[in-house]
Amino acid sequence: MESHRVARRRRARSSRSRQVLSAVLASAVVVGGTAAGTVYVRAHADGGAVSSQSSVTPSASASASREASVEPAAEPSDDRDALLEKAMRAVAVEHGADVAVAVLDLDSGDSARYGDGAFDTASIVKVDILAALLLRAQDADRRLTAQEKAYATAMIEDSDNDSASALWTAIGRADGLARANKRFGLTDTTGGDGPLWGLTQTTADDQLILLQQVFGDGSELTDASRTYLQGLMGDIAADQSWGVSAAADDAGWALKNGWLARSTTGLWDVNSIGRITADGRIYLVATLSNGNSTKEKGISLVEAAARAAVSAFA
Repeated sequence: MESHRVARRRRARSSRSRQVLSAVLASAVVVGGTAAGTVYVRAHADGGAVSSQSSVTPSASASASREASVEPAAEPSDDRDALLEKAMRAVAVEHGADVAVAVLDLDSGDSARYGDGAFDTASIVKVDILAALLLRAQDADRRLTAQEKAYATAMIEDSDNDSASALWTAIGRADGLARANKRFGLTDTTGGDGPLWGLTQTTADDQLILLQQVFGDGSELTDASRTYLQGLMGDIAADQSWGVSAAADDAGWALKNGWLARSTTGLWDVNSIGRITADGRIYLVATLSNGNSTKEKGISLVEAAARAAVSAFA
């Protein structure tokens, strides 16, 4: 899937000091017993068995083995996915609705995800559209025009659909989005047919990758392009400041929300992606949902999912 899936940290546990069994055999017991104990603990943690010879007496070896056997095994690394799944059990999801969430701790590199499948992007695709436009401008060694900037500002800050349609056309619609996303590393995002950018299909994992392109290191976007896009996402209209910001503990967030009532069902797609700060740490969070009976219930769902995602790192 993505390159950002990171290895989980292991926490080492120190061995207890061992007492000298006798003054006569002090050096033999300390050296031999410690070595035997170390081998035993490692084998126990790996679920294997160890057979080894030692210069210590049988009684000393047995004592060392008994002492090592009560040593707590090394704890496994934190399973963030399991913690997030547990937190999501407390999130109310309407019958027929679905939700997925992915989160990355930018400081540690740890991540977690819950749910899968593809969701309509609705207006969160506007971040992807602008990222693709900025990439095209970089390739042409030019800056955005005044008109492009006007469209970009209205599209991100006010979620203006006409501006999104203009820039969707400018990047080459779905084909242009696909070319940019191939470079960004998104593998499960498919642009909407024709002018229907809001029906682009994506996953929470792909949105997390996109957020890394905007807020993380090693981006295809230049520092200037990233700073520009971050600035727009940090100046969202007040009535659209819901979503992943619910998990933040200060106003230092940057986000883009999306909401769409499907004409075929009357049910709502409600999504939110962005960067937040909680407990002094920076997180990238992507929450996607569909099948909500109302926009308000969808907002409540993605906000609860965002809080659950961050709680997995508390």
